Amino acid sequence: MRHFAFLDDRELQHLFHRPPQDFTRDSEPAVLAAALGATLYSPATRPTLAADIAKQAARGVTSMVLCLEDSIDDRDVELGERNLIEQLNAYAATGAEGPLLFVRVRTPDQITDLTERLGPALSVLTGFVMPKFEPDNGVRYLKALNEAHVVGGRRLFAMPVLESPSLAYLEYRRRMLIDLSALIAAHREQVLAVRIGATDFASAYALRRSRDLTAYDVHLVADLIADIVNVFGRSDGTGFVISGPVWEYFPAGERLFKPQLRRSPFAEAEDPDVAVALRSRLISADLDGLIRELELDKANGLLGKTAIHPTHVAVIHAMSVVTHEEFCDASDILAESAAGGGVLRSAYTNKMNEVKPHRAWAQAVMRRAGAFGVAAEDVSFVELLAASASAQGGPSAKADSDQAARVARAAAVAARLDDQGGEAVGGPARYAGRAPRNGYGSE
Repeated sequence: MRHFAFLDDRELQHLFHRPPQDFTRDSEPAVLAAALGATLYSPATRPTLAADIAKQAARGVTSMVLCLEDSIDDRDVELGERNLIEQLNAYAATGAEGPLLFVRVRTPDQITDLTERLGPALSVLTGFVMPKFEPDNGVRYLKALNEAHVVGGRRLFAMPVLESPSLAYLEYRRRMLIDLSALIAAHREQVLAVRIGATDFASAYALRRSRDLTAYDVHLVADLIADIVNVFGRSDGTGFVISGPVWEYFPAGERLFKPQLRRSPFAEAEDPDVAVALRSRLISADLDGLIRELELDKANGLLGKTAIHPTHVAVIHAMSVVTHEEFCDASDILAESAAGGGVLRSAYTNKMNEVKPHRAWAQAVMRRAGAFGVAAEDVSFVELLAASASAQGGPSAKADSDQAARVARAAAVAARLDDQGGEAVGGPARYAGRAPRNGYGSE
């Protein structure tokens, strides 16, 4: 597997200073954790699940969660289990290498039961997602995972989801985080990443963010993210990859606030008609809010994100690529760190790089660079998105990718998330269904 594997050699050479690295289900845990990217959720009851996995893998999805928990009706659990087993056996028979597949269970006993019933299809699983993970049920979840490893004879990972209301409540939070930290640290080799269930946290207070707001605008949720990163995101060797919470929205509804991508850089592009159309598609699909939240995820130490719709995938992966500027800074910092430290002017001559304080950041950048690659010097987020959207069903899929690429360089500044300027785009809600057809998540 490799991120952006759908691009041909010419496109890779144009877009990347260093291309993403290959990985397999058997790669080192640190490599897999960094490479999760947009983890696309799908209900386990989908009758075309095996075909869906193959289709999304071809479009660039590298990790999926097949959900037996909140995405399906309580009355459909047995149906979901039977369908999951049938579909995973069908997928295993194809011999496909990826994507990384996880099953989101409801109880620890379900891990044991599914392991025994899956048989050879267990070979396509990377692990299990453990919802509402607390110290008490966490012990049972991890014990069941150990038993599954013995029965299946292969490595399986845990991805605990921190989302319980008791973790949200201030009087319990400190003690629970300390207990969870001790439990997860004792099973470090089994835990691939820690996931955050912002939707459940908000639900504990009857809250829900709108498409105009990020998780960080809901202060109760932002405080919880900060506390989780404080405990699980440390750079002293005790930390884990922590994934960003789900972005709940997909095309499209009425806008209340101004868009968060400025109009002027697009209007001043070489071909303003195409550029403005590209911006409008991002905004009408509510992806300007996702872009802003991704930037805040990165600033707050999160990597990867739960995705509930295929249109989110291209944006999440494009935003995960290390910029040429980040790579130059990280390289210089690590080179000087080996030489003893000090302060450097950045290669782009726009900031100070202080070697010792920035060393951990530089190491994290290099891990991300291995998974997602380093953009070429003149390549922006917009150009990466334009190149990948048609293959992944993104918001600019209907635009001619060559035209979009021509305007991307001039529009690169639009990746800067600015909530000033621009006009509202959108109209009456055009979607009145339930969960999106191709994906679902509630983290």
